[in-house]
Amino acid sequence: MKLVILDRDGVINFDSAQFIKSPAEWKPIPGSLEAIARLNQAGYRVVVATNQSGVGRGLFDMDTLNAIHGKMHRAVQAAGGRIDAVFYCPHAADSKCNCRKPKPGLFQRIGACFNVDLAGTPSIGDSLRDLQAAVAVGGKPLLVLTGKGEKTQADGNLPEGTLVFPDLSAAVNHLLIAS
Repeated sequence: MKLVILDRDGVINFDSAQFIKSPAEWKPIPGSLEAIARLNQAGYRVVVATNQSGVGRGLFDMDTLNAIHGKMHRAVQAAGGRIDAVFYCPHAADSKCNCRKPKPGLFQRIGACFNVDLAGTPSIGDSLRDLQAAVAVGGKPLLVLTGKGEKTQADGNLPEGTLVFPDLSAAVNHLLIAS
């Protein structure tokens, strides 16, 4: 099975320092929805792995998170694509959970649910913790410069072998050429 793991905020949709707290605040980055559709057309399953500490902080509830993800699913479908699953960590940043990236828990759950070894699986994110979570399970880290990506690149310390792209569309172009 061909699988790609995507972060949500800053990769698929615009990020906000104040969190995406409602469906109205969820706005796709130009080209991202079509990029997901291209992955699907090439036979990839697309999974989202996202930290959503706004739930743990009480900024929004699970119904709101589900409504945000509903809007994302509908937007991707309107572009001809599909997101096969969304895995999220609802815990606050100071929690001791294993699912908050950079810890590998979300990725381990993805591997278990899809019954796949994630070694070599492309994982596209905009922050160092996205890349570190991918590396922790043997995945292939890809950084996009949207969202927090430019700052992440400027801060350095990227995992060895990290590929860098202007946005999700460019990262998908690379994956499709390479596969």
